[in-house]
Amino acid sequence: MLQSSQGLLGLLSGAGPVVLLVLVLLLVFSLLSWTIIIYKGGMLRKALGESRDFLDYFFEVPNPEKVFSESEQYVGGSLARVYRAGYMELVALKGNGAPERRIVEERISRAVKRTMSDEIKRLGRFLPFLATVGNTAPFIGLFGTVWGIMGSFHDIGLQQSASLATVAPGIAEALVATAAGLVAAIPSVMGYNYFSSQLEEVERDMDDFAGEYVITLVNELR
Repeated sequence: MLQSSQGLLGLLSGAGPVVLLVLVLLLVFSLLSWTIIIYKGGMLRKALGESRDFLDYFFEVPNPEKVFSESEQYVGGSLARVYRAGYMELVALKGNGAPERRIVEERISRAVKRTMSDEIKRLGRFLPFLATVGNTAPFIGLFGTVWGIMGSFHDIGLQQSASLATVAPGIAEALVATAAGLVAAIPSVMGYNYFSSQLEEVERDMDDFAGEYVITLVNELR
């Protein structure tokens, strides 16, 4: 293990500035991607868990006012946020008298949909970066490889020798850039696909909940 790490460091010590710049850029991409993956994993796990807990509580307690007061404990989940938005709109409408049913339904639906949209944006933040890294990192690594191989051919011309000893070090250090590109890209693509599927699950849960919830709130004004 130690010998392989020393060999890798030896390769990088002889790499040109362009290849080193590519490797540093890919390292930054990889660190940022892993930071997002860890952060987003915790956020979505909390959002789904608290939404399930809130839904259980919502069905257990028939009193909307009590559910609203307790929903503060579940605001890490999207369903609690949707509930709070609809209920606060209901309270505002009650304070303005008793408007007709159509207006009530439109305003509550608008408040709920706005909150659902905000939730998708909140939970989906930084996912485009993972997609960008997954799409571009292999090509950035490939660019470093091509540049390194061009340097190797330049050295062949200067030394007037095409022996393996002349060519191998330059090509080896160049190929490290391709490997680094894949190391950055693969977790990013996997993370993006996984979190996108979880985000779709959150969106489905909100859609299922919002439909009946809006009707329930509209009936509260009767």
